[in-house]
Formats: sequence, structure tokens, C-alpha cells
Amino acid sequence: MLARKGLLPNGFLLTRLAEDHNQPNRNRFRSQRARFITKNGSCNVAHKNIREQGRFLLDVFTTMVDLKWQHSLLIFTSAFLCSWMLFAMIWWLLAFAHGDLEPRDPAGESGPAPCVTAIHSFTSAFLFSIEVQVTIGFGGRMVTEECPLAIAVLIVQNILGLIINAVMLGCVFMKTAQANRRAETLIFSRNGVIAPRNGRPTFMFRLGDLRKSMIISATIQLQVIRRTVTAEGEVIPVCQLDIQVENPLRSNGIFLVSPLIISHTMERGSPLYELSAQSLASEDLEIIVILEGVVETTGITMQARTSYTPEEILWGRRFVSIITEEDGRYCVDYSKFGNTVPVRMSSLSAKELDQTRGVQEGTSDAQLQGWGLVRARRGGFRRGGRGCHDSAPEPWYAQSEKTEKEAEQKGQKKVQLEVIGRQSEEDGFGEISD
Repeated sequence: MLARKGLLPNGFLLTRLAEDHNQPNRNRFRSQRARFITKNGSCNVAHKNIREQGRFLLDVFTTMVDLKWQHSLLIFTSAFLCSWMLFAMIWWLLAFAHGDLEPRDPAGESGPAPCVTAIHSFTSAFLFSIEVQVTIGFGGRMVTEECPLAIAVLIVQNILGLIINAVMLGCVFMKTAQANRRAETLIFSRNGVIAPRNGRPTFMFRLGDLRKSMIISATIQLQVIRRTVTAEGEVIPVCQLDIQVENPLRSNGIFLVSPLIISHTMERGSPLYELSAQSLASEDLEIIVILEGVVETTGITMQARTSYTPEEILWGRRFVSIITEEDGRYCVDYSKFGNTVPVRMSSLSAKELDQTRGVQEGTSDAQLQGWGLVRARRGGFRRGGRGCHDSAPEPWYAQSEKTEKEAEQKGQKKVQLEVIGRQSEEDGFGEISD
């Protein structure tokens, strides 16, 4: 996603342009696939043949907020003009019915007091309607106590004008303070990568926030959109499958204070378990990324989205490091945000690698060991702890409890042997004394 509205430095833009130039030409000659979510986060879904259009009028406020700016401004302008014209017609009819529009002799006797002073034509009635609704009083026209009906019309127009103003201000505020505006400063790497991490093929992408104000309670969610066929032969064109985000905290929460590399291990149970370098180009799937959180400055819940198609996933590449420590603080170089470097990696899928390792170890029918990551005592990670058929890795504290129990059992056995030895010695000394 290219930077918008000049939010990113020039170096970042040049890097993105270089990435686009260096992309392989397969994207240009391949027919463009339909994607569920575009790169800028909008849903690429067209709703057609909606017969119940009246449902949108049941929630007029939300409908007006969802409209484009030009449509909203057109509606507000039309509402003001129509209300001014309507009440101008009412004021003109009141003046006509009361006889205020009849010409009078300046030298003769003055007639009865008019309902509204200084109304002589429809133009003057229109000006008075504007003065009443927008509370601009120039002092030339005013309602008198001659006509109670005119006072009632004045009250109704004031109430209607306040309602129109309230709706207009609310819509303008909601459109300018929409949460998707905060997503403009959240950037995702244009390409996702697949590289080995801790001995396992891992799908990764980079996420960054350009603002200093943080996203509170930020959570990340990954979904795979693919075309599937059920056992009964039913074709599901858009099947959504959740995939787990790798996080030592066992949750999808992230602390987005600096750019992060979000990863997903392609292990047993993952929708990407059978994905290989050869099948990646012909695979019909789309990985959707959804970031949710609360904007720190406004307290509004926001959501940022993007997606990665097979053409945007690079096999055997890894993101370069962009965080350095300078003068006692961490610095982020956004000019290298999407840069990747090649790494040595097999073109086989994770499933094929598991099968190959099982054959080499002579345990093709047994459980494959060594792929699980188990938390070590001092915050590190070590291999082992579960097989591919196990449900979850054994936690590190279970290992320590096992060792403690084994030590206690060994100590109890040792004490029992010492007691038996002492008893045998006492029995021997007793026989000698006898």
C-alpha cells in the first residue's frame, strides 16, 4: 500500500516504487483475480438486485454518514433550500390572507397592523424565512401580535431549523471523526513472505504505525479465504478459515509501539500446511489481515484491513531489520519497511517436510517429534515436547514439576533403603550380644 496524503518520507516512497519495479512479470501477464479485501482495506463486494431498498431509510442517520461527501452536502443544501422555500410560501400566504400585500396610500389612513412587517412580495417573504430559520435578525421584518397563526408558524420553523442543523452537524462530525481515518497511518508490507523460523515454514508480514499515539488493546486476526467443496459436493466460493497468530502470550493481542513482524507457523492443522513453492502460484486463496483496537486520542474503536494473494507472497525471503539503537533510544528506518532478503529454504510444503523427516528417522507411522516449541526456564525456547498428533505442547512448568516429583520419589526410596539398612545392622548387633 503506497503512502497517502504525504504521510510517509520520500525514502519510503522510493523504496516502494523500487519494490514494484523489481516484482516479477508474472503478475502482469496473469489474469487479475477477484479479491475479497483490497490492499487499502475496502471490501471488494458488489451488492446487486436488492429489492428491499426501503430498509436503508429506516436508519437515515447511518445512511447519510455512509454517503460520500458530495452526496451529503447536496442533501444538506437541498434540505435548507426546500425548508426556506416552504416556509416562505407559508409566510406569503399568511400575508396575502391578512391583506398585507395590498397597496396602501402613504398619505391616507394606516390600515390594520400586518402579521409580519415589511413583507410586500414573495421575495421579502423568502428573506424573512431565512432570517427566522438561521436566527439572523436584521431588524426590518418581525412578527406582530396581530396573527396568532403567524406565531405558531414561527415556532414550527424554529424547531425544524434546529433539527436540520443538529442532523447536519452530527453527520459532519461523524464523517470527519470516522475510525477508518486513523487507519490511514497504519501501514502493512506490500508483500508477505514465507521463510523458515525455528525450523518451521512460517508466513510473515510486517505491520507499522506512523503516529506516536498508540492503538490501545490492539488485536490481530488472520483469515484464509478460499474456494472449497464439501463432501456432499456443495461449492463454497468464499470459505473463511481462521489461522492462529504466533504469540508467546497465547493470544492475538499485540503492543504496536514499533513495527512488528506478524507470523503464522505452517504446521499441522493450518490451512497453509500443504502449501509449497510450486503450488503457491496456482493456489486460489487470499490471506486477510484484520487489526482492531481503540484509538488513544478519541477512544473510538477502529479497524484496519488488508489482504495478500498468492502473487503477493514471496517464497524463501525474509524481512530485513529496521530497528536500531541510537543515543539511548530505538530508531525505526521506514525506508526499509518492505525490503526482503533471500534465505535458503526448501520448496517442499510443511506436510512434505514432516513426511520426509518421519521417513528419515524411521518413524513414518509414529508420532513426529521435535517440531513443538516449549518454553524454557529462562525465557528461551527449545525443541521437543510434543508430536504432530498431540493437541498442545507441554508447558515448561509441567517439566519442572515432573523433575521435582521424580527427585522426591528418588529421595523417598533412598530414605527407605537407609532405614532398612539400619534395622538389619541393629538385628546383627543384637544377635552378637546374645
